[in-house]
Amino acid sequence: MLAKASAALPDGDGWSFEPKFDGFRCVVFRDGESVELGSRNERPLTRYFPEIVAPLRDALPGRAVVDGELVVVTDHGLDFDRLSLRIHPAESRIRMLAEQIPASFVGFDLLAEGDDDLREQPFAERRARLERALRSAPPSVYLGPATTDRSLAGVWFEHFEGAGLDGVIAKALDGPYREGERAMLKIKHKRTADCVVAGTRDHKQGGVGSLLLGLFDAAGTLHHVGVASSFAAPLRARLAEDLAPFRDRALDGHPWADWAEWAAPDAAAPGRMPGGQSRWTGGKDLSWDPVRPERVVEVAYEHVQRVGGSPSVDGGRFRHTARFVRWRSDRDPTSCTYAQLDEPLAAEFPSLFTR
Repeated sequence: MLAKASAALPDGDGWSFEPKFDGFRCVVFRDGESVELGSRNERPLTRYFPEIVAPLRDALPGRAVVDGELVVVTDHGLDFDRLSLRIHPAESRIRMLAEQIPASFVGFDLLAEGDDDLREQPFAERRARLERALRSAPPSVYLGPATTDRSLAGVWFEHFEGAGLDGVIAKALDGPYREGERAMLKIKHKRTADCVVAGTRDHKQGGVGSLLLGLFDAAGTLHHVGVASSFAAPLRARLAEDLAPFRDRALDGHPWADWAEWAAPDAAAPGRMPGGQSRWTGGKDLSWDPVRPERVVEVAYEHVQRVGGSPSVDGGRFRHTARFVRWRSDRDPTSCTYAQLDEPLAAEFPSLFTR
């Protein structure tokens, strides 16, 4: 079951609110000694997270299906970058990462227990049975917190972003489980930032497909912080026209000039950079075209993924694709720094489960 975006927490009674965890959505199937993990796209995850199998076997009823999230917990909250490292083809690497970066599981919906298919039952009933099922869960298996108190959900929305959460989910208490449907609401942080445009990628149907965004740190280094994309055809053409004057001799003195040699789709990029391949890109052509970093764009973003679980946003990147708002011809590119980004209130992940 998926969620659709909402601008605010819904009013009225009949809602259950939960923190939105920043991890891998995961459905767990237990049948006796057998425990299998699957992604929301039905891809197998069990081999990548062997350390969580035994705790789930201990936590769940003998036969059960549970919807939840795989997360990596650090001293500074959840760390999606470290979680992403866990998807690796080499068995030896998987075993090493399972020890160095162990994952946890947060359960938030019970879909089946024993012979009972619970998907048509109201969420309130599924939640009550999940609470009973996970009453004695071992460490690394959590029962996701939930409340019917809208004001408390508002506190979670503001305070627990610092623990690596990126919003709140609202579920109708009387709602059944509708797989493949956007039957929940997600309320996420919406912010804007002014970024330097330092490159583009083409759209397959012409025009600009995405803008490569940068922010300066305190030392004056321009970091690649993400992309803005999903443009309608007229905007793709207009962006190409707007940036055409900035393409001439764009690599001369460009802060990412050393990365140009890694732009080919078969290049083995040495780190995170525009055009760098990763296990998530599937061999797609992520080559990019530089522009002189002289134009500033205002973008809307939701959440900053910090580096290595650091409590600071410095050096981080936008967790999701940003959205183009407008050009900012009144801004000097050197003024586009991390200092403009909100610093979430510090919060420890375990405090979600002890309040």
